[in-house]
Amino acid sequence: MRQVSHSGRRPAPRAARASVRELIEQGARRLRRARVFFGHGTDNARDEAAALVLHALGLSHTDPAVYARRVGVRGQERVRALLTRRIEERIPAVYLTGETWFAGLPFYVDPRVLIPRSPIAELIERRFAPWLDARRIGRVLDMGCGSGCIAIACAKALPWAQVDAADLSAEALEVAARNVRRHRLGRRVHLVQSDHFSALGAARYDLIVSNPPYVGTREFASLPPEYRHEPALALQSGRAGLDSVRVLLAEARGHLRPGGALIVEVGNTERALERAFPQLPFLWLQFERGGGGVFLLGAEQLPADGAARPRRAGA
Repeated sequence: MRQVSHSGRRPAPRAARASVRELIEQGARRLRRARVFFGHGTDNARDEAAALVLHALGLSHTDPAVYARRVGVRGQERVRALLTRRIEERIPAVYLTGETWFAGLPFYVDPRVLIPRSPIAELIERRFAPWLDARRIGRVLDMGCGSGCIAIACAKALPWAQVDAADLSAEALEVAARNVRRHRLGRRVHLVQSDHFSALGAARYDLIVSNPPYVGTREFASLPPEYRHEPALALQSGRAGLDSVRVLLAEARGHLRPGGALIVEVGNTERALERAFPQLPFLWLQFERGGGGVFLLGAEQLPADGAARPRRAGA
């Protein structure tokens, strides 16, 4: 039996179903208009929108057919809500999705850890060639491991190596432990709570890799709001951003085997570091995919007395 509307109004039309591809393009336009900051896992609006849309819909980016899929009203609402959080709260997309990629591997992340984005990933993928002979790397230390991404990627790239992952933050180590379990590396990646080398005893390594905090006070104050969601402990390192690096330079030699190497990312403090330690022959590494501020020093190039002394205090 046909129903008759006594209000005289026509029923509201059903909302049009949009494709995943259309939702991504719409999201990218919203992100561009809002002028959010990109740099925490993606460097452009479309990739960021794709990550958010696919997460909101529970879809995988590995399926090329997914972009033509039609999405109903509820799915579109979930997408809009997630994009709104990204824009209004300036939360990095990776914290909203809980997942990012580093050196070709997936990692869980949340605001307890820095979002992985170091160019050191490229070194790991190349097994540190041509700078090091991978066959001679039997023991690795990831100092300031955060999510564990460097330690885990090293363990994957060097399947014969044992890897220690140290961090001062107990919360960060909880995230790292989750990623170690995810990649089933509990027998080769060992987590240690340590303020730099303090809890490592006499352990020595063929390679020490570190992406320590290196942001100075003035630079931190000028960063986009997205950085406020990351742990300050993983970013800030004194007035000039060199406090953590100084410890590494002073103590690393005592934890390196003969012929070993120290690789450290210092980002924008590269010039300040050279001015503070003009006696050290930093080798600044180049990257095909961009990024910089990463140096390499051999064990024998580090201070023999275990104390790297800057040119002036507070440099």
